[in-house]
Amino acid sequence: MRLRVLSSLCLSVATLLFSMTFGFPEVSHATENTAQKYRRISLDEYRDKMAAGWIGQMVGVGWGDPTEFRFNGRIIPQNKVPRWKPELVNQFSQDDIYVEMTFLATLERYGFDVSIRQAGIDFGNSRYNLWHANKAGRDNIRKGIAPPDSGHPKFNSHADDIDYQIEADYAGLISPGMPNLGIELGEKFGRLMNYGDGVYGGQFISGMYAEAFFETDPRKIVEAGLKCIPAESQYAEAIRDVLAWHTKNPDDWQATWKKINDKYQLNPAYRRFSCTKLKEKPFNIDAKINGAYIVTGLLYGISDLDKTIVISMRCGQDSDCNPSNAGGVLATSIGRKKLPTRFTSALNPEPKFSHTSYNFPGLLEVCEKLARKAVIRGGGRIEHESDGGETFVIPLEEPRPGKLKQCWNPSPPTGSVYSSTERAKIEIVEK
Repeated sequence: MRLRVLSSLCLSVATLLFSMTFGFPEVSHATENTAQKYRRISLDEYRDKMAAGWIGQMVGVGWGDPTEFRFNGRIIPQNKVPRWKPELVNQFSQDDIYVEMTFLATLERYGFDVSIRQAGIDFGNSRYNLWHANKAGRDNIRKGIAPPDSGHPKFNSHADDIDYQIEADYAGLISPGMPNLGIELGEKFGRLMNYGDGVYGGQFISGMYAEAFFETDPRKIVEAGLKCIPAESQYAEAIRDVLAWHTKNPDDWQATWKKINDKYQLNPAYRRFSCTKLKEKPFNIDAKINGAYIVTGLLYGISDLDKTIVISMRCGQDSDCNPSNAGGVLATSIGRKKLPTRFTSALNPEPKFSHTSYNFPGLLEVCEKLARKAVIRGGGRIEHESDGGETFVIPLEEPRPGKLKQCWNPSPPTGSVYSSTERAKIEIVEK
């Protein structure tokens, strides 16, 4: 019978003596003691929840797609909510999904310590359609402006937009219980196209996913994500506001929506960078307000996937991206086996996602591969059970958010440019 590593100091000593007596190999960092706490999740449960996270994203974006930016600054009427059809799960050509797979491919090829410059080269070589911060960041890279300057407000007028937020799901899905890895990945991949709140939106999303592997209470999941970003940022303020407004009006999401609209849509102090040059004022692709709509869905959806997605959608603005994030986070906490069959029955595992080498099984495979490496890299371990299964043993950690950055008062650019050798690796050149 497999010897379990025990938590108390006395039992740890006994374990060591027993292993020495019977010849079990010593594991260098495996001893659990009172100074270090761990979380455990079986590999089967990780796979189940990680797959659910991807399905939740695909359901959310597929369901909300017909409404995207058609209801700006107003709630989508109930009779305008599209009817769900099981085949809508098959979303293989959505930027909400395929962009993050470029980041997964970079991590698969180069590992977690890949340089931000190489991440930028890979992003620069992507061939899919992009918009807003993603397009501006990629255009900058193709011009030779290397990250992090490709996402700097001086060069990217969309730096506070939603882009990294909509594609940060990957970071949490390969970081179960490891919020600091999600933060680290945001500083690497999020700065290809974003800055300030635009990056924090993605780090918040990845932090929620990391927690969703171990928590089912949506409020606690949101609070965990909030710990991953600077508390003094406007993005954090928006999330705290929604939490407080939900407490005040727990049964009326539209009352909370109005408060969000009044502050983050109509108050120019909270739109100081994004969309400032657009004539169509109701249009708002700022990360903050759309992040608030994600949280509105999670809190008022009460762990019901249909309600969560529909409420995030009905908030309007980027009403396919927001339910995609909300649906992905909640589905992760639920797990694939417990998802309603109407969301899973028509999933086609064969097609590859646009401009990627991954179909759905391949996507799950690369995420598991990276998660295994992440657990070991984070000081954890993978235990082999007596029944042949495996368990991730993950050190419990407090999030360590980065220093505050604001698009309307940024630090100077780093002056980072690609060398001629690096530019030769970028297949498309912008002038």
